[in-house]
Amino acid sequence: MYKSIRQWFSPAPAIPQKSETEIQTLYPKYRFRVLESTFIGYTVYYLTRNNFSPVSKEIGEALSYSKSEIGDILAVTAITYGIGKFFMGALSDRSNPKKFMAVGLFLTAILNFSFGFANHYWVHLFLWGANGLVQGMGWPPSGRSLGHWYSVGERGTTFAFWNIAHNIGGGLVGVVASHSAAKYGWQYAFFIPGFIALIEAYLVYKRLVDTPQSVGLPPIEVYRNDYPPEEKEDHEKELTTKQLIVEQVLLNKYIWLFAIINFFVYIIRYSLIDWGPTYLKETKGADILGGGYSTLILEFGGIGSTLLMGWVSDRLGGRRGMVSLLCIIPIFFAFVGIMVNPPGNIWIDYVLFGMIGLFIYPPVMLLGVAGMDFTSKKAVGTAAGFIGLFGSLGRTTQGKGLALLSTHYSWDVAIGAILVSTLIAIFLLIFSWNLRPRG
Repeated sequence: MYKSIRQWFSPAPAIPQKSETEIQTLYPKYRFRVLESTFIGYTVYYLTRNNFSPVSKEIGEALSYSKSEIGDILAVTAITYGIGKFFMGALSDRSNPKKFMAVGLFLTAILNFSFGFANHYWVHLFLWGANGLVQGMGWPPSGRSLGHWYSVGERGTTFAFWNIAHNIGGGLVGVVASHSAAKYGWQYAFFIPGFIALIEAYLVYKRLVDTPQSVGLPPIEVYRNDYPPEEKEDHEKELTTKQLIVEQVLLNKYIWLFAIINFFVYIIRYSLIDWGPTYLKETKGADILGGGYSTLILEFGGIGSTLLMGWVSDRLGGRRGMVSLLCIIPIFFAFVGIMVNPPGNIWIDYVLFGMIGLFIYPPVMLLGVAGMDFTSKKAVGTAAGFIGLFGSLGRTTQGKGLALLSTHYSWDVAIGAILVSTLIAIFLLIFSWNLRPRG
């Protein structure tokens, strides 16, 4: 059975190359299909991953969960997501992305339905931890697909556009979850996204394709005459598991640097995603819908800046670290503003949430692209998974840490911890200032 499953997931084989006329006609169409399928697919992954936080306070009140227990659910999910992203990344590098991504959407839908029907803490902890694992089946196949259909010279711009899926999915989930819970009950914050994921699983399976060679087209490097440095002769060579994990990742000092930076960037990012709605409800007088809209503002704030900074990083020869550093600095002052803004001026908090979204999402995107820049395209999923693992560890740290600090001390102390993480991220990004993929 294992052999049959492995064969079903195996990459699609290459077929004879089509004529030059067909290549010029089909390549743009397939590139659009890959971008569209992975974009919408990953948007829906967000609907079934971040739908807990907007209604966590209401779940806690309905089921008598403490803030510490809510923090445990957030923490275990972050841990399993990080583990899943790393190991699923290694698997996705040796799998057909359309099958891999579609199965992940199907599984997360089933787990969302199960979470909505359950009403026991330990069952919820297990289900949301399992959801974290299968959520790791979203980014790696997307990165593999885009790495095969878009070359290194257009990578920053392409991934900047694709990365908006984070913002759209992350923004919509706050509205969908909070409105569903307010109208029908907290369970529907999981039922409705789960139903959407089932539909999208089918669409991804029908629309997404594997490598260009699997549909009779040449590699993207040949099509665009744009080769990664020192890889012109073997850019299509498949790598062994040892090469994927050890040589391309664990012995790669650049991947380690980006991964450690990502740890602190994710503390910054998820502090407002996981706890922002609760913080506004407890300290600034927001209601359930107001908390949901804060997530929408945070996520949508990063759309324009992500596009711009991805393009800028390409124009600067791939200096992703430099652009990321310049984006992180204003975030420090935005958190200071949130801390000192008194209750009764929630619109100021919304503005500052939007400002943080404006500047946090370019680094989130660029650190992943930087990892791709310094590894083989055949190891994209593994490298992204490793960097994402550290990000998830950062989310775990803040998920549990902010719960403890806000409960035993105050929300000001919790925000102070975020400020320290921001300063550490700024310091580490200094070491990436001159790094670029072309030397």
